[in-house]
Amino acid sequence: MGEIKVPVGRSGFADIRTNGYYYIDKSGLIKELLRTDGTQVTLFTRPRRFGKTLNMHMLAEFFDLQKDSRALFEGLSISEEKELCREWMNQYPVLFLSFRTVDGLSFEKAYAMLAAVIAQACQDQLYLLESGRVNPYEREVFHRLASKTATQEELENGLRLLSWLMAAHYEKPVILLIDEYDVPLAKASEKGYYPEMLEVMKGIMQTVKDNTSLKLAVVTGCLRIAKESIFTGTNNFVSDTINDTRLNEYFGFTQAEVDRLLEDAGLSEHGEKLRDWYDGYHFGDYDVYCPWDVMNHVKDLLLNPSMEPKNYWENTSDNSIIRMFLERTDFDIHDKFETLLSGGYIKETVTDQLTYDMLTSSEENLWSLLYLTGYLTRMRKEELPGGSLQPGQIALKIPNAEIRSIFQKSVKAWFTETSRRSNRDELFAALWSGDTEKLTAILSDLLFDTISYHDYRESFYHAFLTGLVSGAGYQVESNYENGFGRADLVIRDRRNRRAAVIEAKWTDFEKKLEQECGNALRQIAERQYAKKTERSGYREVWSYGIAFYKKQCLVRK
Repeated sequence: MGEIKVPVGRSGFADIRTNGYYYIDKSGLIKELLRTDGTQVTLFTRPRRFGKTLNMHMLAEFFDLQKDSRALFEGLSISEEKELCREWMNQYPVLFLSFRTVDGLSFEKAYAMLAAVIAQACQDQLYLLESGRVNPYEREVFHRLASKTATQEELENGLRLLSWLMAAHYEKPVILLIDEYDVPLAKASEKGYYPEMLEVMKGIMQTVKDNTSLKLAVVTGCLRIAKESIFTGTNNFVSDTINDTRLNEYFGFTQAEVDRLLEDAGLSEHGEKLRDWYDGYHFGDYDVYCPWDVMNHVKDLLLNPSMEPKNYWENTSDNSIIRMFLERTDFDIHDKFETLLSGGYIKETVTDQLTYDMLTSSEENLWSLLYLTGYLTRMRKEELPGGSLQPGQIALKIPNAEIRSIFQKSVKAWFTETSRRSNRDELFAALWSGDTEKLTAILSDLLFDTISYHDYRESFYHAFLTGLVSGAGYQVESNYENGFGRADLVIRDRRNRRAAVIEAKWTDFEKKLEQECGNALRQIAERQYAKKTERSGYREVWSYGIAFYKKQCLVRK
């Protein structure tokens, strides 16, 4: 087993390099970024956990004139660019801040968090209070920003002022790095104070507009918020998204990088499973893995080589985007979700310019959101089996097993909660009266309205039935040990001393529904599933055989 230290949860470049943690070299990003140094502002948008923050820390260490970073970059590809390093390494003042922590149930609380971020950026440059190049009026505003007593107008102009003061002090233009710029707006949209936060963030982000104190700026986020919403009048920036090709190899792990990591860790035999679970993202012309997943699973494998892949990405967010989509009754998306969950693809028109207040305003926006945030990925044109795409359309699919499991869990939870909120009186009335025709009709209608998150197999139908009858005031036992085997479901009504034993079957042929119902009922009888319930004092025990074929069902008693 390889002796490597895996840096899970560490986004500090200096920390990783100084303490000998495994680092996949992404320093080529610096060279590519400086190839177009005439571009003053570059906006990188990528899904969460694709290395944005680590890359920003790397840029800060490389440029910051307050540091000596030669040892950190020794052996990395950028160190071979001698002339570039002489011109740029540790040659500029760096203003680096992240809006990742800006959140709150109210605008006032989120604003206070935002003020704290600006205050910390000022506190990191307290030497400016003593600078002879800062006039008394600027010093007063700077002090209010650092002490969190600034007015809203002063806060909105705080980064512009800070960059001016740093440039004046050092007599050099500033490199501005803003990580997770859109988090305050995403949180504001969720919590209901979007217009107020948008107004503040518009002011702050105008720092990048016609700012002569900046050498260059790099901004990262999950979404490119429409220019007219937040970057009004800003014509000096270039946006690099997952649709572009130039820099995508620096966000995510390529196949060659994963192969090298597994070889160094002595885990090459796990390559196929990692590919199935964490690969599949198609950004520009690159196919990449999610770095967060790869590093987490390698760490687990080093501790336990028999560890199976699991969902690491899911725990970094509440995955409310999928639920947001499912709960929209005005969008007819059931068939599309089933196509995606079965491994297929859909053709959709997407846009990479969205605003958080309009995310749910159209089906196109929601598909765009799922694509831009990493829940779906784009298929290559050569992968399409046939048929042309309309202008603006792309073919979308679920990238890997991990994301598919997130979809499955979300769909299952959505159906269970929807069922519990619905009126199931008619369903249980038919169940307790033995009305199989009514049960067949009700279950078929409900089955038609749900989304299959598995192939049409017994596990899907069992989960469908369990979610449907749970939380209705009855005791529900799934795969309960009864008699000489396990019944699929036992529903007990203790108050009325009655129960129902259900055995479910599925078939690939519609004409076999009746036969499978008979098989289910024979199994209940032969294995005596109902006997234990009867002996427990229940006066009335119904035995039901239910057979499923795709979205059809048949109930017999």
